[in-house]
Amino acid sequence: MADKKVGQVVHYYDKLGVAVISLTDGSLAVGDMIKISCGDEEFTQTVESMQVEHKEVKSAAKGDEFGLKVDQPVKNKAVVYKE
Repeated sequence: MADKKVGQVVHYYDKLGVAVISLTDGSLAVGDMIKISCGDEEFTQTVESMQVEHKEVKSAAKGDEFGLKVDQPVKNKAVVYKE
């Protein structure tokens, strides 16, 4: 199955290792596997926790923005795919 683009990184807090992701298509939930890609750099990880306005949530849908702890530094406008 091909990866499906679901959103992009709109901000990255380097001291926290947290990316703010805006979902432009589809949805994401805790436990989903995602790929974050920016140019030649990409990595995959499992969504372990999500926060909206500093509150833990289990899922997010199209149009939502949420914070996600990421395994590696990311750049603004990096594309997020659901695997």
